[in-house]
Amino acid sequence: MAAKLLEAAAGLWFVVRAAAVFIWTTIPYRAEWRYGLAAHKGIALDAGHFCQNLYLACEAIGAGTCAVAAYPQEIMDCLVRVDGQEEFVIYLAPVGKF
Repeated sequence: MAAKLLEAAAGLWFVVRAAAVFIWTTIPYRAEWRYGLAAHKGIALDAGHFCQNLYLACEAIGAGTCAVAAYPQEIMDCLVRVDGQEEFVIYLAPVGKF
């Protein structure tokens, strides 16, 4: 599993060595039906807000995190078993004491 995660994280070693890795996915249709193309802005903002709260929680427990948005999309989607069309990975963040 570690080798697959390392490949999906584009070789970022600290992702594999983390105590936990948070991976957020999105299903755009759930917002698009209501907000149209403006939904994409909200999806990105929400992902950022969730991750910022993770940064705050990590600080409170003396851990670290690093938001990651650069990864091979198809490999990451396959790793977390989402279809890559209707649902796909949008962000990930490893957590640990590095």
